[in-house]
Formats: sequence, C-alpha cells, structure tokens
Amino acid sequence: MKLILLMSLSLFCFAGFADELLTVETKTIDIYRRVVPSTVNVSNIKLARNLFYGDVEVPQGAGSGFVWDEEGHIITNFHVVQGGNSFVVTFYNDPKQYKAKIIGTAPEKDIAVLKLQEKPAKLTPIQVGSSKSLLVGQSSFAIGSPFGLDYTLTTGVISALGRKIDGIGGVKINDMIQTDAAINMGNSGGPLLNSSADLIGMNTVIFSTSGSSAGLGFAVPADTIKMIVPQLIKHGKVIRPGLGIGIVPDSMKRRLISDGKGLIISYIDEKGSAAKAGLKGMTQDQYGRMYLGDIILSVDGKDVNNLDDIYQVLEQKKIGDEVDVKYLRDGKKKTTKITLQAL
Repeated sequence: MKLILLMSLSLFCFAGFADELLTVETKTIDIYRRVVPSTVNVSNIKLARNLFYGDVEVPQGAGSGFVWDEEGHIITNFHVVQGGNSFVVTFYNDPKQYKAKIIGTAPEKDIAVLKLQEKPAKLTPIQVGSSKSLLVGQSSFAIGSPFGLDYTLTTGVISALGRKIDGIGGVKINDMIQTDAAINMGNSGGPLLNSSADLIGMNTVIFSTSGSSAGLGFAVPADTIKMIVPQLIKHGKVIRPGLGIGIVPDSMKRRLISDGKGLIISYIDEKGSAAKAGLKGMTQDQYGRMYLGDIILSVDGKDVNNLDDIYQVLEQKKIGDEVDVKYLRDGKKKTTKITLQAL
C-alpha cells in the first residue's frame, strides 16, 4: 500500500512539473523532437598510407548534416567533406553507421551533397522553409554535434541578415544569416530552424578568437540551398553562366598592371561567347615573351577588379542573358555585348 502511494505521488509530481512548462519551452521541445530525426552526424574518412599496413582509414573530421529527401541525399558543408575519401553518416537513436558518397559540391557556397549507399528503414526529410522573409529578432534554433556532443540544441535569435562572409576560392558567400544561437566546431552542416521547425539555413561558420561560440554564427540561407542542391543532385555541380574566358590570378596581375584595375584575360574559349564578341586573351611569341590581351573593366556597369567582383555580378544572371562588357585594348576603352554561356 505504501509503495503504491509513493508511485502515485511520483506520477503526480511529474505530471505537475510537465504542466508547469512554459509555452515557449513546449514549443522548443516540439521543434527538437520534430527535427532531430532529420539531423545526422557526418564523419570524414581519409585514406592514409601506413608503412606496415598499407592504406588505412583515418578519421579526418566530423560535422553535421540533414536529410534532404527519401532517396537518401544528405546536405552538409563542403568544408566538412573536403579532402575525404569516404564518409559515414549516423542517425539519432540508431547505432548503425551508414556509408555515403559525394554526389556534388559547390565550394563557393560551402554546400555539399552526399548520398547514402545504404538507407535506414525510415528516412525523415527535413521540412524546408524560406529565408527571404526572415526578420532580425525572430527566434532561431540550431541542431548539430558541437565538439562531438551528438544532437545538441541551441537557441537564439536572428541577429542580422545579408552578411557577406569569405568563402573558398577567393569569392564571398552573400546573404548569410547571422545568429547568436551557439554554434561551435561540429555544428557545421547542421540545420538552422525557425519556430515552425522549418529549415531556414545551414550552420556554417563562427567568428571567434577562442574557437568557441562568441554569439556570432553564420548560416547559408535556405533559399540558396534550394537553388544549389537540385543542380548538385542532377549534374554533380552548379551550371553557372560565364563569358567563356580565363582570367589572370590577382597575384600575377599586380606584376602586369600597376593600378590593379580590371581583369586581364588569360585565354579565350575559341567556341565561346567572348570569342564571338571579338575579345582577345594573352599571346606569346616564338621567344616566349608574353603580351597582354584585353583587360575587362566592367560588366553591366559594375567595376570588376578581382575574381569575387565578376563572380558576384554573374551570379545574378542566367545562361543566355546578354551583358555589356567594357574592356581596355591597347590603351583604348571599348564596349561590346556578350551572351552568357554555360560554364
């Protein structure tokens, strides 16, 4: 009788505690429960040569990711998978490790798509929202594995929008979401959510002097992910519009032109749009001496002085669009129109 009474009292106390949860707490718990089945850990494995054992698999790093569809596509950051030879994905409350392979990457946006080679019995794709209507001050929720601590939830707000962050390959990632939801090493590739449990971004980078969260986390916006991922799944890469030229790297350009303005064309795709418009690249004589060709000064009225400048201009365009190009040839400024081609 005494035992039954104690058990009844315990159940009453627990029920009373649950009833005392604030509405905001109940909402946060619901978000976590809904999204954690869609969140994964991603381990990056690299083959290393051992003197005695030959090639051995060595863990190179780990991050987070999320389920995109029922076909087994997993979205994560490019820097999470960079340099890896094989990948292992694990799910919440599932001890099994699932091998995955890279389907496509977009380094300039720090996005990568993996595909599971074997799927669990059930896959729960994340609910993808939109980032275009986000407001500074609204709640944000991040799920990931900071420092290897699996499926951690942190909360905060959208601190700022439209941030421009240094990416890979000399170009910047535009329109990044800034949040003060704690993001640490291992969170990379995990989902950033709104209060409806919709994906609004992918946690990507922190600004910190210590390597730990300082309330400055950044996420690739969901609208960018929705634009890039289908191309990676279909083509393995992003099909971008371009002029059909190669440009001289900035480090070499400074030795060739003193003012640093414009982009020196190194070569022309002979069958491309720039060639049809009459542009010329660098040439070399029989003695190995190099001669400058055309120097592009602006595209559609916007000055282009480095790779990031022209990348940002062309990113807003589509294949088949016509752009005005101003260039310098033999000290004289000229203009032409070029139809953008697929790179």
